[in-house]
Amino acid sequence: MAPPRSAPAPSLPRRRLLRRGGGLALAAVAGAAVPGCGAAKDDGVGADGRVTIELWHGQSDTARAALSRLVDDFHRSHPHIRVDMGGGVLADAMLQKVTAALASGAYPDIAYIFGSDLANVARSPQVVDLTETVGSARTPWKNYWAPARDAVTLNGRVRAAPALLDALAVVCNKKLFARAGIPLPKAGWRWDDFITVARKLTDKRAGRFGTGWPGTGDEDSVWRLWPMIWDLGGDIIGKDGRSIGFGDQGERALQVVASLARDKSVYIDPKPGSEQMYQVFLSGRMAMAVTGPWQLPDIRQAGMDYHVAPLPSFSGRPMTISGPDTWTVFDNGSERVRAARTFVDWLARPAQDVRWDVEAGSLPLSRQAQALPRWQRETRETEGLATFTKALESARVRPAHPAYPEVSRALGQAITSVLLGRSSPRAALRTCADEANAALLIPR
Repeated sequence: MAPPRSAPAPSLPRRRLLRRGGGLALAAVAGAAVPGCGAAKDDGVGADGRVTIELWHGQSDTARAALSRLVDDFHRSHPHIRVDMGGGVLADAMLQKVTAALASGAYPDIAYIFGSDLANVARSPQVVDLTETVGSARTPWKNYWAPARDAVTLNGRVRAAPALLDALAVVCNKKLFARAGIPLPKAGWRWDDFITVARKLTDKRAGRFGTGWPGTGDEDSVWRLWPMIWDLGGDIIGKDGRSIGFGDQGERALQVVASLARDKSVYIDPKPGSEQMYQVFLSGRMAMAVTGPWQLPDIRQAGMDYHVAPLPSFSGRPMTISGPDTWTVFDNGSERVRAARTFVDWLARPAQDVRWDVEAGSLPLSRQAQALPRWQRETRETEGLATFTKALESARVRPAHPAYPEVSRALGQAITSVLLGRSSPRAALRTCADEANAALLIPR
């Protein structure tokens, strides 16, 4: 393992994030900011001809600092555009903030929107269509990883620019595996193997767990289950669009959760954000963490000798999930829209993307960025980073569907009830299906 880097780890609020689906239904957004209503907006053009745009970036600490350095460089190469990073809130609260802003008519030019919230936000007529922007961008659209494209495409139109990309894999504490005499997992292992290994690595007397799972029932709990469902042939929303597509597959996936709970081999984190789960892992009291590349800087700083394995599967085929987030552009007049398009295009170009990935903890948006020397060097120096990047080849994303938050919430409650032993997988899935199907029948 390479020695820990001195750079601080990515801030947790940035990552609490894509793992939360939007909890709000944005019915008000579709009719928000009707022309002639709300606060008056200027065209952003100053007396010197410079256009100022407002960016609600959603970041804190390390990620904010990294973005600030990029913005400074943008100013040097684009002296006629000024990006104001003031205002806004952390990403966790962005949906509510943007909803209120659209209703009042005083909204930013660009906001950091979770991919799972985009379908609802994009119902607003103030959201700018970026199809032509990405079509003429320096990085060819087809060169982006499929999850980055899929997360921002609704009904064949590109409604935002990809901002961040990641994937799930399993990070293992090599010391605990060696102490137990258990071989480190490799590509092609199965969920039954995961359950068995977690049980063998659990030591109740020592307070040590085989693995962990967020127990709050939010998106952090849910998105770890989708790869199982996809691998089993299910989908989040059925082909008819009016019901879930994971009836039988959801029950089978929940049986994995039930097995971990029955064996008491899983640490159940009772608080949002998974902070406690990661603390248990970093302290050496958990053998395996299902997580993403954002956690690697923390793991390296802790001095852990670790190994990264792809997610297990039922089929033996590679499968994982990516949770891309977006830069969503809003219409504050033609000059500000033009400036915002220029900025998000510049930010996604390989040279800037790789800086953002390395300094703030994510994966390259495109294969061009992946091929750059700086990313290749980062991959050589960071154990497991290549595994996360390769996982993008088989990664899928959650659907850009307005009802997704309600589907996620229903499945999250099912996962929590199974983790806590309050319900069987079959009963929990039945309740989930009733609630999710009802949400899917609501006209959007």
